Amino acid sequence: MLYAIMAEDSPGSLDKRLVSRPAHLQRLQILQDQGRLVMAGPHPAIDAESPGDAGFTGSLIVAEFGSLDDARSWANADPYHAAGVYARVVVKPFKQVFPQ
Repeated sequence: MLYAIMAEDSPGSLDKRLVSRPAHLQRLQILQDQGRLVMAGPHPAIDAESPGDAGFTGSLIVAEFGSLDDARSWANADPYHAAGVYARVVVKPFKQVFPQ
């Protein structure tokens, strides 16, 4: 089943995000290589693809996991979570309707 991992960044966490980004991306690459990643990316803090020093307000990941507990465990082990980038993480089942 698909799950949406919705994370909100801690204020002022851009430096922590940049430092832990390679490890974060490596985990996402594994999901992609396994064919389980639907999409992933950050929410820019301003209306720009590259927000510069404004940074980001959070992230969204939609991926396949065996259960809600598996998705939560994966999210809790994220390098951004460990580094204090994320202030809050919500994991919910997700039903993809489009694209088919």
